[in-house]
Amino acid sequence: MPNTETYNDDVVRLFLLAAAVWGIIGMSIGVYAGAELAWPALNFDVSWLSFSHLRPSHTFGVIFAFGGSALMGTCYYVVQRTGHTRLALGKLATFTFWGWQLACVLAMVTVPLGMTQSKEYAEPEWFVDIIIAVVWVSFGTVFFATLARRRIQHIYVANWYYAAFIIAVGLLHIVNNLALPVSLTKSYPIYSGVVDAMVQWWYGHNAVAFFLTAGFLGMMYYFVPRQAQQPLWSYRFSIVNFWALISVYMWAGAHHLMFTALPDWVQSVGMAFSLVLLMPSWGSAANGLMTFQGSWRKLKTDPAVKFMVIALVFYAASTFEGSMMAIKSVNSLSHYTDWTVAHVHSGSIGWVAMITIGSLYAMAPRALGQPAMYSHRGMEVHFWLHMIGLLLYVISMWLAGVTEGMMWRATGADGSLTYSFLDSLIAIKPLYAVRALGGVLVVSGMVVMAWNLWHTAADARAHLIKPIPVPIPEPVMHQTPAPLPAYP
Repeated sequence: MPNTETYNDDVVRLFLLAAAVWGIIGMSIGVYAGAELAWPALNFDVSWLSFSHLRPSHTFGVIFAFGGSALMGTCYYVVQRTGHTRLALGKLATFTFWGWQLACVLAMVTVPLGMTQSKEYAEPEWFVDIIIAVVWVSFGTVFFATLARRRIQHIYVANWYYAAFIIAVGLLHIVNNLALPVSLTKSYPIYSGVVDAMVQWWYGHNAVAFFLTAGFLGMMYYFVPRQAQQPLWSYRFSIVNFWALISVYMWAGAHHLMFTALPDWVQSVGMAFSLVLLMPSWGSAANGLMTFQGSWRKLKTDPAVKFMVIALVFYAASTFEGSMMAIKSVNSLSHYTDWTVAHVHSGSIGWVAMITIGSLYAMAPRALGQPAMYSHRGMEVHFWLHMIGLLLYVISMWLAGVTEGMMWRATGADGSLTYSFLDSLIAIKPLYAVRALGGVLVVSGMVVMAWNLWHTAADARAHLIKPIPVPIPEPVMHQTPAPLPAYP
């Protein structure tokens, strides 16, 4: 008798919609905040419109609202397909969607109003942190319950990365946000001084490691072979890279605190592990790129493949750059400059956003019961808007960062500084305008994607977001992994 059980893609579609909306919101806030550096009058003397108030909303909106929604949606999609099973605990899965959106809205509203812990990537106050923790534990419960009921014995490598991402982010969030509330809107961390800085950057760097790297590598390891229509180049290599990555990444956070009160040996340990980290990072990038061997022709015809390939290139480039910037002599030039901003955004706009966009374009038609995206031309336009905007952004900030670093360390014959801090700001001001233009192009591309997704979902909306269900195929009875699963 044929199997009539179907995948639960209702929650997947909700996260897909949320990712598109939050991408526009989070990136628009970033463009506005960045534009204030070129044109300060844009804050209109309103406190919650100032750069310092908007910037945390930008980072939270892009990393956790946009990136988090995309990760949770693709995770639910992938774990069902790779396990040939329906998502476990459907009501709890739906709760994770609404709970996550509530946490994102509260964070994005309260932080600009001054309700903040002032911790990088962990700004929301204690009551928002509790909501995030509850939702995250629920998310992990749904994922692991689904994994436990899989009908394929093998656990595909993408699920290993999603599992590490879920466990590590939960641990990081809870430990870093341990605080003593003194009112509904204010709390104080239980750590102080150098210990607080060390815990914060153990969290901050590993938020990059496990949220912005491991999670999106899980996305990459499923959707790249799927879109290339080829087996993963080396399945064994992917497992080696997984264990190397999660073993090394946890120890690299101290490179954010070079030349501070942190003990010098701890800084050196952070630098050493950052250099070792280059190997598994490049290993995953190479594995993804080599998967396209024999199907490079798709670069001409498939915009999703273009996004994926360029994402892998930027992943390799930004991880190399990050390892080099962890070297003390390089860090002495780059630290506190816009070079760091360039590095972060080459990774976030180049790697994270592009692998997400490529994966959403690959997933959306299948999740919405359509043969393809509504507009192929729209996908092409999005790619070039994003690509040009990314290059304008990153190159302008590279130039600004090196200019700042060189001007700040320039000294005269008597040892006095050659330039004042104001001189460096005047020198790089035109580059801030270029960055703002790059950001506008990136946001414009996101608007094109949202328009494309809206029309692709037309039939689904007409049926109350209930497109034709995809039947779950019978499991393949073998012991070896199937890098290119034969399912939708």
